[in-house]
Amino acid sequence: MRVGHATRRGDGWLTGTTVVLAPEGGAVAAVDVRGGGPGTKETDALDPRNLVQKVDAVVLTGGSAYGLDAASGVMAWLEERGRGVRVGPDPAHVVPVVPAACVFDLGRGGDFRARPDAALGRAAVEAAAGSGFGAAVAQGCVGAGTGAAVGLLKGGVGTASAVLGSGVTVGALVVANAAGAVVDPSTGVLYGELFQGGRVEYPPAGVHEAARARLAELAAASAAPPLNTTLAVVATDAELSKAQAQKLAGTAHDGIARAVRPVHLLNDGDSVFALATGARALEAGNPLALNELLAAAADVVTRAIVKAVRAAESVDGPGGTWPSYGELYG
Repeated sequence: MRVGHATRRGDGWLTGTTVVLAPEGGAVAAVDVRGGGPGTKETDALDPRNLVQKVDAVVLTGGSAYGLDAASGVMAWLEERGRGVRVGPDPAHVVPVVPAACVFDLGRGGDFRARPDAALGRAAVEAAAGSGFGAAVAQGCVGAGTGAAVGLLKGGVGTASAVLGSGVTVGALVVANAAGAVVDPSTGVLYGELFQGGRVEYPPAGVHEAARARLAELAAASAAPPLNTTLAVVATDAELSKAQAQKLAGTAHDGIARAVRPVHLLNDGDSVFALATGARALEAGNPLALNELLAAAADVVTRAIVKAVRAAESVDGPGGTWPSYGELYG
């Protein structure tokens, strides 16, 4: 898997697009949508009952439903390379199936009409294709996380992964843009850090009180609607069926629920995609072999949300003010 970001900031812009690009030949794909206000494209094709078995890319984008146009740029790039579902005798006769989901960030840069389009989607997939194998993925206020917010705090993109005892890898990329909160209001600790094991470092009482006072001021001054969404792509090198991949996507939502409260609201569009490249077979004859992956998926999604919030940088511009967790708590 490769990841590419395209980011637009300044002159009314605060948005972007992120593309997860599968290897040649595609990856088995599934999705689980639990938010009450999703903005998506091609998710029906991922239903295990339907024809399409593999996809070549997944698009996560800002711009609300307008931003789904970014997927058109990714489709064009894939078509030029003959990648997609073969629909004719000519190898060039393909239809790339590019599932996409959007987050709400309209107007956060100051211009309501500044949102991703096909050109930005193409830039993101080109960045993904141009990245080296195993390249580090930029986190924080980049790509689809550029204009993200979590409650009154700045959100962003985060990634995390784990190599299991079986040798299978499970990784997650998250766009943290939730209507709910990621911070325990009584202590200032990130909810997600309570589920990562080890000792939790609680912010000093004075720091927490100052942060609460700042957030209260912002809440009183803000008129922005809480129209948000948390998106995730969970990827593995395991060999999975579409039904198994859908189960993986569904269980990964538990990772969001650990890190964001409340979650899956009517004004959220929370969606998790699962991708499986099939390089490693699960243990033959063991019907519970998938359990290890299911548990890991929720864990890496929680970790990725924490990393997204910690990597985010404060924004204070014409579209509003969102302090980062780092600014408030160090």
